[in-house]
Amino acid sequence: MKKFIKVLDIFACIALIVLGLPRIAMVISTKDSTFDLASVPSAQVALVPGAGITADDRPTLALQDRIDGAIELYRAGKVQKILMSGDNSSIYYNEPGVMANYAIEQGIPEADIVLDYAGRRTYDTCYRAKEIFGLDSVIITTQKYHLPRMIFLCDQFGLETYGMAVRQSDYLLNRYIFWNVREIFATIAAYLDIYILKPEPILGSPEPIFTP
Repeated sequence: MKKFIKVLDIFACIALIVLGLPRIAMVISTKDSTFDLASVPSAQVALVPGAGITADDRPTLALQDRIDGAIELYRAGKVQKILMSGDNSSIYYNEPGVMANYAIEQGIPEADIVLDYAGRRTYDTCYRAKEIFGLDSVIITTQKYHLPRMIFLCDQFGLETYGMAVRQSDYLLNRYIFWNVREIFATIAAYLDIYILKPEPILGSPEPIFTP
């Protein structure tokens, strides 16, 4: 029995390594697009992906960290506006609205906040930034574990993409191993979406943020 368990452990390790190869490739390929606040090039907008809201309509700690990163970029003059993308599939769940309220509380002018109500997935957020909002360049503010996948996706949709990793507060399941294992499978899904499945997210009429 012990020998059988040992064999299973070996196969599990091999499987995890094989599944992790796409993740490693993605991290390496996006490394040169990752910057800190001081070194990141300027872009049209800071692009903030959703990360959940609480029962009392506040951003989760993970989402606060992402918004705070965008606020830093805005105050540093690195971006002109902030595009907040999240889920609003129900009248009882307005993630972009909550994100905007938080940023306004921090002193960001409402006129410089743009809301994407159909950013249900990272794929959708990147797709719509280009196709609906007509952007050419973005700075993504998200956690380090999520950044390579989002840089990859936005880049695939023709955006000039820069990434800035934000802090990762001590929120539930804030564990390096957990999030990176999760990203192994999310990375595989991203490759499938781009190269094979090519799903079309919610579109609608163009809403260009900047006009010529």
